[in-house]
Amino acid sequence: MSKKKKENNKNLWLYIALVIVLIIVLAGLIVLYINNQKKEDENTLAYTDLIKELSYGNIEKIEMTVGSTTIKVKQKNEEEEKTAIVPSTESFMTLIQEKVQEGIEFKLNQKPRSIFAQIPSFIISFLPTLIMLALFVMIFKMQGLGEKGKVYDDTERKTKVKFDDVAGLDEEKGELVEIVDFLKRPEKFTKMGAKIPKGVLLYGKPGTGKTLIAKAIAGEADVPFISMSGSEFIEMFAGLGASRVRKLFEKARKLAPCIVFIDEIDAIGSRRTSNSGAETENNQTLNQLLVEMDGFSSEETIIVLAATNRPEMLDKALLRPGRFDRQITIPTPDLNGRLEILKIHSKDKRISDNVNLESIAEDTAGFTGAELANILNEAAIIATKEKHEDIENEDIEEAVKKVTVGLEKRARVISDKDKKLTAYHEAGHAVVSRYLPTQTNVKEVSIIPRGVAGGYTMYKSDEDKYYISKTEMQEKLIALLGGRAAEKLVLDDISTGASNDIEVATQVARDMVTKYGMSDTLGPIDFQGKEPYEMQMFGENIGDKIGQEVKKLIDTAYENAQELLKQHRDKLDKIAETLLQKEKINEEDFNKFFE
Repeated sequence: MSKKKKENNKNLWLYIALVIVLIIVLAGLIVLYINNQKKEDENTLAYTDLIKELSYGNIEKIEMTVGSTTIKVKQKNEEEEKTAIVPSTESFMTLIQEKVQEGIEFKLNQKPRSIFAQIPSFIISFLPTLIMLALFVMIFKMQGLGEKGKVYDDTERKTKVKFDDVAGLDEEKGELVEIVDFLKRPEKFTKMGAKIPKGVLLYGKPGTGKTLIAKAIAGEADVPFISMSGSEFIEMFAGLGASRVRKLFEKARKLAPCIVFIDEIDAIGSRRTSNSGAETENNQTLNQLLVEMDGFSSEETIIVLAATNRPEMLDKALLRPGRFDRQITIPTPDLNGRLEILKIHSKDKRISDNVNLESIAEDTAGFTGAELANILNEAAIIATKEKHEDIENEDIEEAVKKVTVGLEKRARVISDKDKKLTAYHEAGHAVVSRYLPTQTNVKEVSIIPRGVAGGYTMYKSDEDKYYISKTEMQEKLIALLGGRAAEKLVLDDISTGASNDIEVATQVARDMVTKYGMSDTLGPIDFQGKEPYEMQMFGENIGDKIGQEVKKLIDTAYENAQELLKQHRDKLDKIAETLLQKEKINEEDFNKFFE
């Protein structure tokens, strides 16, 4: 921990300790005041009752303080004294002089009776406000002391990530090499009249390596790397987000040449609104970020890298040239990329010679780099638990299932009725998919519960797809509804087990109509995300028409799934019966049913 950070932490705990002591003291004063007031209320005598008691001769002693309207009264035959408040001290003094002559003891004090008499009542009433102010001071000090923005500088914390540590992003790395050259040798570009790019926006799915490639740029350029998340700018107090943006760029100017990396920039860079509250605070933070990015001078070699999963949420002013000059998509890795990623993450693991990384890369199409790293880590944990000397193929296959489907739950007790329903449900998915040309091959069918699923049908994901045809999406709907169709066909009943299938199928059908324009009736129009007034231009009751088209796709797919299962009922029964006996069917055994 740095000396500055230790000092900040020390000051922070000092402020907390002082505020806690202040709160305890103020709370103690309030408790004493309340108890004192409660006690006085219990022993208070009304003025009218005091006059009556005086006239009856029941008062033994009266004690009064100069300048106070509160008096102490001692009644005959009572041990505790009571208090009373007189409306006028002058008239009461006249009355009491007469009673003194009748034998009542009267005492006049020159000093206050208690500490509370010396404290003005308005100060006591402000004690809760003082406590709240103390809390606000503490929170503001905590905000100020908590320095944001982790710096990997030229001392002990420089990022050691290099481009060699980033696999599967060759084209993207090539695009960013010149950024590194700019940071290393800016004079080479300035002689030509070129200006350094102010910002580079990296966007893609979570886990694709956006943060990793940003660190690699700083590591290659050998410059300080300031890392901060967008959510760290947003606070509950107005103005603190903008203040942190200013401090971040002040730090960057001191360390220049350097790289500022803002992860999850959509937290502060979303479209500005005219609303109040938290959104106004976001607007102020974003405005400050725009001002800071515009304020770079040509001598300041500072590059802002930002990452987001949702580029469509960002404000247009942030994306214009001069701010984020370059926008680079970080995609999921292809086959070669996945193989390179697996090689990097397997370097420090004991992998068996029988494990074929190319085969794993082929079976993990669509997986991100983070997911591949997680699979190998889970495989290492499983191999350790199973007491294997090295990580075997079976460990990796189990890790893939654990990551994609969930943890296997063999101990769960399932009734014979539920087992039969699950067997036919999963067999329905598998048989229908087998007879759909566009669907991938079945890799495994199981009725052993995993995660929240009672069973699963796993498909081979051995092809990188960048486009999906209408026919493929229609057949995907049929495959998704194969389980529900099998339940209805064989058991003449349906269950809740198909809820997730129905949810996914409905989303696919909705996307086909509203996003991809695959409806013959409505045509190639994008309806997704449109406001009600924008939908009106497409005619009346357009929402009903969209719903009808989505329903038509679902109904057609369900009918096709039922028809396929009727034609191949013998295969459905055999596979379901085998599942009830063995619980699992692998790819090889599954294909034998169709030979």
